[in-house]
Amino acid sequence: MATRAAGRPADGDAGGEWSRQGLLAAFALVAVLAVAAVAGAGMWVWFRFSPHAGPASESVHGSLAAAPPVAGAADTAATATRARRDAAAAAPMTAAAPGQAEPAVLSVRDPGAIDLPPSTISGPAGIPSGFPQTPQGALAQLVAIDTDVLNTATLDRARVVIGAWALPGGPTGQSWSAVKALASFHSAAELSGGPNPGLSVRATPMMGLVKASDGPDWSLVCVDFEVDATLAKTARVAAADCQRMAWDGSRWLIGPGTEPAPAPSIWPGTDAAIDAGYRSLRRG
Repeated sequence: MATRAAGRPADGDAGGEWSRQGLLAAFALVAVLAVAAVAGAGMWVWFRFSPHAGPASESVHGSLAAAPPVAGAADTAATATRARRDAAAAAPMTAAAPGQAEPAVLSVRDPGAIDLPPSTISGPAGIPSGFPQTPQGALAQLVAIDTDVLNTATLDRARVVIGAWALPGGPTGQSWSAVKALASFHSAAELSGGPNPGLSVRATPMMGLVKASDGPDWSLVCVDFEVDATLAKTARVAAADCQRMAWDGSRWLIGPGTEPAPAPSIWPGTDAAIDAGYRSLRRG
């Protein structure tokens, strides 16, 4: 994980630069993925340009082709499925320097768009739900989960949400990268981890992508946020997250297995974000 602070005060804020502590706190919030960064993008390039890739407008970069299972060997087929999905999750994504999370010049290129379906019901923990069994539905569900956790920005809320929205074998209230990132953020800001009247966070999902899909019940999706964090002053930064999303028969949940390779936190709408495969999110 990059350790240099990437936050900076929003234009027009009085008082000059943030303190070093404030910068570190802002960047800790950006680091939604509290895991070690991985280098290289060979497998990511393969997923992006594989012959199984879906339409660019949907930003479906990879569909994992399943090998025909051996007759009568369901356990072998299940093992092969797990291995295939683990490889997709571990595939490195485009590397991004910490400075690329800062506000930057927007591109004039059209990034394309992903149409997010609307929520039809309120799910567990009050998270919007009812999204369809499609890769876009999986992405919409991750957007709803992450938006709630980032905007609330408390450890208790993050633990409640992951407890309601992860399948067995998936992230927990102790292991989830968002919980670890929020703990780092509150520690750096010398906060207690609970609600604080001096802290305000607004996370806006701006771009996303579908890194891979494997049948109708599994998709690997990523979202790139613009985050405005105010703690005495306001810092604007990008924050990205990728998760395995699994369909349980009625809704998308964060699936079992090690969390995916980190998504690049790149300021939305820039050439770098587009080059990383992100597309604009458009709500239905």
